[in-house]
Amino acid sequence: MKSIEANLVRLSLKGDQRAFAELVGMYQDKLYHLAYRMLYNRQEAEDTVQETFLRVFRNMERYDESMKFSTWIYRITTNLAIDRLRRRKPGFSLDAELPEHDGLDGYSMFASEDASPEDEVLLSETQRIIRSAIDTLPPKYKSVMVLRYLEDLSLQEIGDVLDMPVTTIKTRVHRGREFLRKKLEHKL
Repeated sequence: MKSIEANLVRLSLKGDQRAFAELVGMYQDKLYHLAYRMLYNRQEAEDTVQETFLRVFRNMERYDESMKFSTWIYRITTNLAIDRLRRRKPGFSLDAELPEHDGLDGYSMFASEDASPEDEVLLSETQRIIRSAIDTLPPKYKSVMVLRYLEDLSLQEIGDVLDMPVTTIKTRVHRGREFLRKKLEHKL
């Protein structure tokens, strides 16, 4: 896969519009889902994806072929989504200490393929509550939680996307789960 992407990048750098369109086709849906899971707003997610591809097009020569293309493009999308979250959220301390305590992993409550209609109604309400709680996460925790639990990236991949050490990612996942647990313990 990497060689296909690297070849498309090389062709795009030479002005091949079809190669760039193929890159867009490969990543458009993945990036939309990532942005939507961070922003919970269809229009903002679409705008974020569009801005991502504009930045990729303008900065293609900056892409380092020694790193995975997916890491580079996910990083751009994640950073743009975080910027949007920061612009729309009131400020609060992102570094507030949370007690060290294993929290509830609310992501395990998302609907399964074989849920009954009654289960689906309950899960739908649970999902709404969880999404609402995720939306209240500070951006630095929200991006890590979305990448870890909704995009299913490894801690190392998240570290690559966000350009942070894995130890920082582990801490943010832990604190994000604790934040969610506290938000959800009264609602679920």
